Amino acid sequence: MGASLTTKTRSRGRRTGGTYRPMAEINVTPFVDVMLVLLIVFMVAAPLLTSGVKVDIPESEAKAITDEDNAPIEITFLKNGKLLWGGTEIAENKLKFRLEAALNNGDGDKRVYIHADESLDYGRVMKLIGTINAAGFTKVALISKNTNR
Repeated sequence: MGASLTTKTRSRGRRTGGTYRPMAEINVTPFVDVMLVLLIVFMVAAPLLTSGVKVDIPESEAKAITDEDNAPIEITFLKNGKLLWGGTEIAENKLKFRLEAALNNGDGDKRVYIHADESLDYGRVMKLIGTINAAGFTKVALISKNTNR
Protein backbone atom coordinates (compact mmCIF):
# COMPACT_ATOMS: atom_id res chain seq x y z
CA MET A 1 0.00 0.00 0.00
CA GLY A 2 1.11 3.57 -0.58
CA ALA A 3 0.06 4.91 2.80
CA SER A 4 -2.01 3.63 5.66
CA LEU A 5 -4.05 5.36 8.29
CA THR A 6 -3.93 4.16 11.85
CA THR A 7 -6.25 4.97 14.68
CA LYS A 8 -4.97 5.79 18.04
CA THR A 9 -7.37 6.31 20.82
CA ARG A 10 -5.97 5.77 24.25
CA SER A 11 -2.61 4.32 24.80
CA ARG A 12 -1.03 3.92 28.22
CA GLY A 13 -3.02 6.64 29.73
CA ARG A 14 -2.37 9.27 27.08
CA ARG A 15 -5.29 10.94 25.58
CA THR A 16 -5.08 11.59 21.86
CA GLY A 17 -8.70 12.25 21.16
CA GLY A 18 -9.11 9.43 18.66
CA THR A 19 -7.59 11.34 15.72
CA TYR A 20 -6.25 9.70 12.60
CA ARG A 21 -2.61 10.26 11.79
CA PRO A 22 -1.29 9.41 8.33
CA MET A 23 1.73 7.17 8.10
CA ALA A 24 4.58 9.02 6.37
CA GLU A 25 6.24 5.91 4.87
CA ILE A 26 5.77 4.95 1.22
CA ASN A 27 6.22 1.34 0.17
CA VAL A 28 8.53 1.49 -2.88
CA THR A 29 8.79 -2.27 -3.44
CA PRO A 30 6.09 -2.40 -6.17
CA PHE A 31 7.74 0.59 -7.90
CA VAL A 32 11.13 -1.15 -7.90
CA ASP A 33 9.53 -4.36 -9.22
CA VAL A 34 7.92 -2.52 -12.13
CA MET A 35 11.16 -0.69 -12.96
CA LEU A 36 13.15 -3.96 -13.01
CA VAL A 37 10.61 -5.58 -15.33
CA LEU A 38 10.76 -2.56 -17.67
CA LEU A 39 14.56 -2.66 -17.62
CA ILE A 40 14.55 -6.33 -18.63
CA VAL A 41 12.00 -5.70 -21.39
CA PHE A 42 14.08 -2.86 -22.86
CA MET A 43 17.30 -4.87 -22.61
CA VAL A 44 15.70 -7.71 -24.57
CA ALA A 45 13.98 -5.43 -27.12
CA ALA A 46 16.90 -3.05 -27.82
CA PRO A 47 18.90 -5.43 -30.09
CA LEU A 48 15.78 -6.09 -32.16
CA LEU A 49 15.37 -2.38 -32.99
CA THR A 50 18.57 -2.17 -35.04
CA SER A 51 18.48 -2.22 -38.81
CA GLY A 52 19.20 -5.45 -40.67
CA VAL A 53 21.42 -3.75 -43.25
CA LYS A 54 24.67 -2.30 -42.00
CA VAL A 55 25.43 1.04 -43.65
CA ASP A 56 28.64 2.92 -42.96
CA ILE A 57 27.98 6.47 -44.12
CA PRO A 58 31.13 8.61 -44.26
CA GLU A 59 31.33 12.28 -43.37
CA SER A 60 31.31 14.70 -46.26
CA GLU A 61 34.75 16.12 -45.32
CA ALA A 62 36.40 12.70 -45.67
CA LYS A 63 39.70 12.55 -47.53
CA ALA A 64 40.00 10.55 -50.74
CA ILE A 65 41.56 7.09 -50.65
CA THR A 66 45.00 7.24 -52.25
CA ASP A 67 46.15 3.61 -51.98
CA GLU A 68 45.20 1.76 -55.17
CA ASP A 69 45.22 -1.64 -53.43
CA ASN A 70 42.55 -0.44 -51.03
CA ALA A 71 40.45 1.23 -53.71
CA PRO A 72 36.76 0.66 -52.98
CA ILE A 73 34.26 -0.98 -55.27
CA GLU A 74 32.25 1.87 -56.77
CA ILE A 75 28.70 1.26 -57.93
CA THR A 76 26.79 4.07 -59.61
CA PHE A 77 22.99 4.01 -59.74
CA LEU A 78 21.80 6.34 -62.48
CA LYS A 79 18.51 8.21 -62.70
CA ASN A 80 17.24 5.94 -65.51
CA GLY A 81 17.85 2.81 -63.39
CA LYS A 82 21.11 1.67 -64.99
CA LEU A 83 23.92 0.34 -62.80
CA LEU A 84 27.59 1.05 -63.42
CA TRP A 85 30.43 -0.93 -61.85
CA GLY A 86 33.47 1.33 -61.91
CA GLY A 87 32.21 3.06 -65.06
CA THR A 88 31.06 0.01 -67.04
CA GLU A 89 27.39 -0.88 -67.27
CA ILE A 90 26.19 -4.04 -65.53
CA ALA A 91 22.76 -5.66 -65.45
CA GLU A 92 20.98 -5.44 -62.10
CA ASN A 93 20.36 -9.20 -61.99
CA LYS A 94 24.10 -9.91 -62.51
CA LEU A 95 25.30 -7.57 -59.77
CA LYS A 96 25.06 -10.16 -57.00
CA PHE A 97 27.10 -12.70 -58.97
CA ARG A 98 29.80 -10.11 -59.70
CA LEU A 99 29.92 -9.11 -56.02
CA GLU A 100 30.21 -12.76 -54.94
CA ALA A 101 33.04 -13.26 -57.47
CA ALA A 102 34.83 -10.21 -56.04
CA LEU A 103 34.34 -11.64 -52.55
CA ASN A 104 35.87 -14.96 -53.62
CA ASN A 105 38.87 -13.09 -55.09
CA GLY A 106 39.75 -11.76 -51.64
CA ASP A 107 38.04 -8.39 -51.90
CA GLY A 108 35.72 -9.08 -48.96
CA ASP A 109 37.28 -6.42 -46.74
CA LYS A 110 36.84 -3.68 -49.34
CA ARG A 111 34.28 -0.93 -48.99
CA VAL A 112 31.46 -0.58 -51.47
CA TYR A 113 30.69 3.02 -52.42
CA ILE A 114 27.28 3.77 -53.86
CA HIS A 115 26.82 6.87 -56.00
CA ALA A 116 23.03 7.10 -56.34
CA ASP A 117 21.08 9.85 -58.07
CA GLU A 118 19.07 11.89 -55.59
CA SER A 119 15.85 11.52 -57.59
CA LEU A 120 15.85 7.71 -57.24
CA ASP A 121 13.22 6.01 -55.14
CA TYR A 122 14.39 5.16 -51.60
CA GLY A 123 13.18 1.58 -52.00
CA ARG A 124 15.35 0.98 -55.05
CA VAL A 125 18.47 2.20 -53.25
CA MET A 126 17.62 0.02 -50.23
CA LYS A 127 17.16 -2.98 -52.55
CA LEU A 128 20.63 -2.30 -53.97
CA ILE A 129 22.12 -2.11 -50.47
CA GLY A 130 20.34 -5.36 -49.57
CA THR A 131 21.83 -7.07 -52.63
CA ILE A 132 25.31 -5.88 -51.67
CA ASN A 133 24.83 -7.07 -48.10
CA ALA A 134 23.44 -10.45 -49.25
CA ALA A 135 26.56 -10.95 -51.38
CA GLY A 136 28.69 -10.73 -48.23
CA PHE A 137 29.92 -7.14 -48.10
CA THR A 138 29.37 -5.35 -44.80
CA LYS A 139 31.13 -2.02 -45.40
CA VAL A 140 28.70 -0.03 -47.54
CA ALA A 141 28.86 3.75 -47.88
CA LEU A 142 26.56 6.21 -49.60
CA ILE A 143 28.50 9.00 -51.29
CA SER A 144 27.21 12.56 -51.02
CA LYS A 145 28.28 15.91 -52.40
CA ASN A 146 30.75 17.99 -50.39
CA THR A 147 28.90 21.14 -49.33
CA ASN A 148 31.92 22.89 -47.74
CA ARG A 149 33.41 24.21 -50.98
